[in-house]
Amino acid sequence: MKLYYSPGACSLSPHIALAEAGLNADLVKVNIREKKTESGDDYLKVAPKGQVPVLSIDGGATLTEGPAIVQYIADKAPDKKLAPANGTLERYQLQEWLNLITSELHKAFSPLFNPAMSDETKAFFRDKISKTLTYVGEQLAGKDYLMGSQFTVADGYLFTILRWAVAMKFDLAQFPNLKAYYDRVGARPKVKEAMLAEGLIKA
Repeated sequence: MKLYYSPGACSLSPHIALAEAGLNADLVKVNIREKKTESGDDYLKVAPKGQVPVLSIDGGATLTEGPAIVQYIADKAPDKKLAPANGTLERYQLQEWLNLITSELHKAFSPLFNPAMSDETKAFFRDKISKTLTYVGEQLAGKDYLMGSQFTVADGYLFTILRWAVAMKFDLAQFPNLKAYYDRVGARPKVKEAMLAEGLIKA
């Protein structure tokens, strides 16, 4: 397998999933603005959408959407319990979390990274994000992770987005459950391993 990634981007989520699953994958760094891999190859030949992550699977197939990629990874290492079994209610609850993160948080951050967006537009999306963070924090009451006591691929995804929240000066202290959760996930050895590999933290 190959994971095409950009440091700190949403591709950190499947990178964490791979580390937690104990699966080997070649890492290919991508310059998203230039649409080039680190070796200078045309990234659009790999990913016509021009975005990360992309997981190239042995045999030639590719997956390009984060929630699909992390579930594929989880299903390749069922003993790690990174996703409940297919067909169970718990699996659909995991997908519920993945959908919320991708639609209500991930996409809402895009305008904040766009210098062309007006301050008014950015304020609208910051308010939207804050409301979603409040909801997620409430759901984490009494839980270590989104699904309870078991870390899943949804946690790697949420942690990735929370890193953006910190970078964009959201005060996680306003959401005590979320702040404790962020620290808890960030302390996991495999999460640290993925961040270290991307140069996001120092050894």
